[in-house]
Amino acid sequence: MTTPRRASQQSTSPYTHEPKPQQEREDGNLPQYNSNGHVVTRGIQPNGESGRQWFHPYHFLRVCWASSCTASKYVNVLWPFVPAAIALHFARPEQHLWIFILSYVAMVPSANLIGFAGQELARKLPTVLGVVLETTLGSLVEMILFIVLLVNQGAQGVPVVQAAILGSILANLLLCMGLCFFFGGLRRHEQQFHDVVSDTGSNLMLVAGMALVIPVTYANALRGRENLSTNQLELEVVKISRATAIVLVLAFAVYTFFQMKSHHGFYDDILEQDEQNDVDRHRDLAKPKLTLTESVIALALAITFVSMMAVFLVENIDYMIHHRHISDSFLGLILVPLVEKAAEHITAIDEAWDNQMNFALSHILGASIQTALLNTPLAVIVGWGLDIHMSMNFEMFDAVVLILAILVVGQFLRDGKSNYLEGALCFFVYVLIAVAAFYYPNPVEGHETAGSSVSE
Repeated sequence: MTTPRRASQQSTSPYTHEPKPQQEREDGNLPQYNSNGHVVTRGIQPNGESGRQWFHPYHFLRVCWASSCTASKYVNVLWPFVPAAIALHFARPEQHLWIFILSYVAMVPSANLIGFAGQELARKLPTVLGVVLETTLGSLVEMILFIVLLVNQGAQGVPVVQAAILGSILANLLLCMGLCFFFGGLRRHEQQFHDVVSDTGSNLMLVAGMALVIPVTYANALRGRENLSTNQLELEVVKISRATAIVLVLAFAVYTFFQMKSHHGFYDDILEQDEQNDVDRHRDLAKPKLTLTESVIALALAITFVSMMAVFLVENIDYMIHHRHISDSFLGLILVPLVEKAAEHITAIDEAWDNQMNFALSHILGASIQTALLNTPLAVIVGWGLDIHMSMNFEMFDAVVLILAILVVGQFLRDGKSNYLEGALCFFVYVLIAVAAFYYPNPVEGHETAGSSVSE
């Protein structure tokens, strides 16, 4: 009979945790082993334990390539576009169209890596905190694009940022939610979700939508009055937008406290029950996972690539608008949100497919709320700091479409059930908005938006 060799002397496997006697385990809040037989590291949730420590290149690449779901794995085949975009940017900078196309496509796998690394990191944290972190990281691409647009384009980038803000919310509420309802409904007669998630999210979105359209409503109500010049009106709209931004940030802080502190028990119970509904739960738990160090490294790499692709995109936006005649509305309302929210959408659709509707809605509504209550105010505040008149004076078309979308989605969420018909209807509405945005003209010279026309 052979005796087992000591791991510290003989084993070269990255799975360094050896089973320990019960008395050596001091943490009584976590089980000694997770479902894969790995000893759970202190401070790590069992479902997120990888059984390894530090960084192992082979395992890192293998886990990242396998990704979290089949759709996410297919996105990884787009990684060759990243070096191609970088090479073309430096070798042939005059090829504006191809640089834009390659950078646009390359943004998808880069954003997908942020989503995957965020998901791996979220598994290691308590459920509600993990969902909030995952949603925040999913919105990171959006914030990077907003900042790059404002820094590189200045006042000329304001119309695209304004359209992208509302386009991001529309993509979440109509496109992503529609696809979640549709693909989830293909596998089941109907799916159910908890009213704590749906009601809280839809009510917050209605309030946030109202706050976002107050400045544009003010501007349109007073425009044309003889005793108020255009510059004076637009300057007042900028001031109202900045005040609104501060209030929205405070509202986001209250919402975060509500979700993570005072009422986190409701969300914990709902999301933990959703985990039990996952039809692929056992297969997901058995998948190899990234270590904490590897998750951080993956995030750093993904953020670097996303930032580079964002810069390449923004540098070629003027060419696309003036030489390829793509309108600000279509670029900001449709094209930019599609790529910036790719990872978030893939995650939510996969959760709906696995019958985790509360998780899916948490990502969809959470990302929309974060855009409205955090990213939009931050864009206004960043513009303020850069002396750019970034306001919430959106195009009236965009603002009206946003409010209608919030009302439509709120109506679909009222009964706590969904099916593929509701999903298809949401998708068709989004397509109609995209068609209208494609033909929407840019502002004529001399009638620019507040960001480019105001001078103090």
